[in-house]
Amino acid sequence: MVVWDSLVDPSKLMDVRKRIGWNLRRMRKEKRITQEDFATDSGFDRGYISGVERGVRNPSALVLERLAEALNVDVSEFFDRQKAEDFKQSV
Repeated sequence: MVVWDSLVDPSKLMDVRKRIGWNLRRMRKEKRITQEDFATDSGFDRGYISGVERGVRNPSALVLERLAEALNVDVSEFFDRQKAEDFKQSV
């Protein structure tokens, strides 16, 4: 059972697909990799990567694992709420 902190309004939380997308974009840009190069490195189409970054794709656990391997990060990085929010505010 999930217990929400009384200070957290669930309607204000970023959708998990958006959070994954913002974190993917953040990590890709931190490594100075273009979408095209990242698509080649990860084995996905650039359009698919774009869709994940925009939060319109719902990548499976296996896809997230491949993306994390291509970035050389732990898959948990995609779910970091604070980093996603901070990056979103910075762009």
